[in-house]
Amino acid sequence: MTDRVVARAWTDHLHAAWSAADPSAMADLFTDDVAYRTSPFESPFIGRDAVVAHWEGELRDVTSVEAILSDPIVDGDRVVVEWWSVVSRGDEATTDAGVLILEFEGNRCASLTEYWMLRDGRLQSDRLGRQVA
Repeated sequence: MTDRVVARAWTDHLHAAWSAADPSAMADLFTDDVAYRTSPFESPFIGRDAVVAHWEGELRDVTSVEAILSDPIVDGDRVVVEWWSVVSRGDEATTDAGVLILEFEGNRCASLTEYWMLRDGRLQSDRLGRQVA
């Protein structure tokens, strides 16, 4: 059973790695055999190395990331986190908003599915008031 302390520590670690555009810092968040789905319609990335490679591609040209993550909702080993980010690549920004559905084994994520939306430009969140340090 995952508790709020573990889930919150996990989201804090994700936020730090994402904001620093550091995919290698994300490796410790996942089990060796994690199934990571960027969409419910796509095949998952299987394994920690595949997740890191995915994030290396996603963050390749990024010049800054501003992310907000909600307080995690915990039910047994399942955790739900809402997020909002503004990702800049040079002078262009996109705003993404979404939800992560996570399943934990201990303090690591064993399964992740994302549901998200993307918009051009910099939009502000009026739903999420907490920015993780």
